[in-house]
Amino acid sequence: MRTAARHFWEASRKLATGETVSSSERKRDALGLFAGLQHRYDLLSALLSFGQDPRWRRAMVAAVDALPTERVLDVATGTGLVARELVRRYGCSVVGVDQSAEMLAGARLRLAREPELAGHVELAQGEAEQLAFSDAEFDHLTFTYLLRYVDDPGATLAELARVVKPGGRIASLEFGVPAPPLWRPLWRLYTRVGLPGLGRLFGRDWYEVGRFLGPSIEALYERWPLGRQLELWQNAGISRVRQREMSLGGGVVTWGVRDE
Repeated sequence: MRTAARHFWEASRKLATGETVSSSERKRDALGLFAGLQHRYDLLSALLSFGQDPRWRRAMVAAVDALPTERVLDVATGTGLVARELVRRYGCSVVGVDQSAEMLAGARLRLAREPELAGHVELAQGEAEQLAFSDAEFDHLTFTYLLRYVDDPGATLAELARVVKPGGRIASLEFGVPAPPLWRPLWRLYTRVGLPGLGRLFGRDWYEVGRFLGPSIEALYERWPLGRQLELWQNAGISRVRQREMSLGGGVVTWGVRDE
């Protein structure tokens, strides 16, 4: 765990300075950092975001507006939080994809406790950059906290859009960086001191995750500010793109429509 955390710190530093970080390096370290955390991931994600993470996810799901007869792909599904919320809200079918076998195991455990949802959700291991699905196979698509972990966000967005039917909705949730001058210093204090401190209460592993998050989030926005992210969505074939900053900018929901 400590080695993975050190690698992630180095990857975040490289992103911030424009140095190259290989996809295999970033993915390997991401898998190592979060391995073994699936059993308390949902609870601690809410706690470490001051209870805002569930509200952000619900806002993203609301942007999808699926029908019960439709099929939604949830990429970076983790423990299936968004997949389950999609079924609860719309009664649709969901395919959840994640690169982590451990997180998918956690998703299966949670679905086993809610059999009324389990029949609507299929889980599969895979990577966002190369989805094992046909063109226009899904009616809609969601993804959560993904862009920090891919080398080429534009190419990844194009791959995500590829599997969505024309007119289908694509929605995402990412951590954000609050605006200066007041909120950003407070956010930086919280992510540099508060998050690691809270994580330490739950064990060394969560301390490392808390220590990693702030620099990782800032590295994404130094490389890809919100305006440039909007352009990436449009260049990927997604139109009518909108962004909603939530909780003083701590979370960002983005959504749009697959071009006809």
